[in-house]
Amino acid sequence: MTIPNLITILRLILVPFVVVMINEGQWAAAFALFAFAGISDGVDGFIARRFNMRTEFGAYIDPLADKALLVSIYVTLSVVGVLPGWIAIIVVSRDLMILAAILVSRLMERPMPIRPLLVSKLNTAAQIAFAGLVLAIMAFGGAAGWIVPAGMWLVAVLTVISGGAYLGRWLRHMAGA
Repeated sequence: MTIPNLITILRLILVPFVVVMINEGQWAAAFALFAFAGISDGVDGFIARRFNMRTEFGAYIDPLADKALLVSIYVTLSVVGVLPGWIAIIVVSRDLMILAAILVSRLMERPMPIRPLLVSKLNTAAQIAFAGLVLAIMAFGGAAGWIVPAGMWLVAVLTVISGGAYLGRWLRHMAGA
């Protein structure tokens, strides 16, 4: 167990606390935990690369921790009425589709290499930035104006495009192309 892996596990442990803070309307605490999770994600990646502490476990658990945090935030923000349900459904559906595709390909003994696409990286960045923006607005106030609807639509479009790109890659892989 390396230091970066322990930091990632801590980030995973933070997920239920962020959910509780959102559910309780403790917006500043939710934002602080989210910011801490984001900083810790950068720190664990830096340490892993800088000190050659990359592990196979870390390669799996790090993106899972990121997804657990993002999916939980989007679902919880939707449940408490801050975001519309459709945005949470899009975010969750994409991740479930990718997970199902990976499981099916493994069950069929045609495991697919997992490599993030550029659009997926953009999607994740947009999801993180938008979640942080919404939490910050809820915590510290301020006029959301056009930025929240624009951010929500950007997340929705990138999530759909990213899901479609992964689906296309998976279909080609399964067809043997």
